[in-house]
Amino acid sequence: MALEVDVAISRGDFEVAVKFNAGPGFTALFGPSGAGKSTILDMVAGTLTPARGRIHIHDRPVFDSSSGIHVPLERRRIGYVFQDRRLFPHMSVERNLRYGMAKAAKIDIAFEDVVGLLGLDRLLTRKPMTLSGGEQQRVAIGRALLSQPAFLLMDEPLASLDARRKDEVMPYLIGLRDRFQIPCLYVSHDQAEIERLTDRVIHVDGGRIA
Repeated sequence: MALEVDVAISRGDFEVAVKFNAGPGFTALFGPSGAGKSTILDMVAGTLTPARGRIHIHDRPVFDSSSGIHVPLERRRIGYVFQDRRLFPHMSVERNLRYGMAKAAKIDIAFEDVVGLLGLDRLLTRKPMTLSGGEQQRVAIGRALLSQPAFLLMDEPLASLDARRKDEVMPYLIGLRDRFQIPCLYVSHDQAEIERLTDRVIHVDGGRIA
């Protein structure tokens, strides 16, 4: 399995306790807002520490409460695409993209391949604030890919876009899924979106697998 998760955490009065596996391809975490989807993603990423449980990525333990294992985000080989993109506003598109490569131990995904796949050739010298929302999200996806991840996390990457921009970005997501075949945990509450993009759906509701 690409990902094995069996974790629990309490956040105030709300508890998230889930157990699931994700294989190759895109696996959707689907459910209403507030169901716990982003909390699960943050635990897999390592930006949030579970109260108990374990997480394995490609059979490698990155968290295990029973043995005290907690591998930090930067050593989990995870590419994280956020809903709000989080690009560096003072850097050009090219510098944002290459930032993802800076700490990679080995380059398997080439800069030129990502730029070509995501249609970023004409945007490299521009700053993020001059781009459309769809263009910014393509840059964020490219930066995550160029970090040379073993696993991708995408937290509602199309949620902030209007229908036109979603239709613009979706073919690029399908292209990267098919071209690079990096397993991905994809969070969304849009059923049409996950039907087009994902191979398997895990329904999350009330902090549980429904």
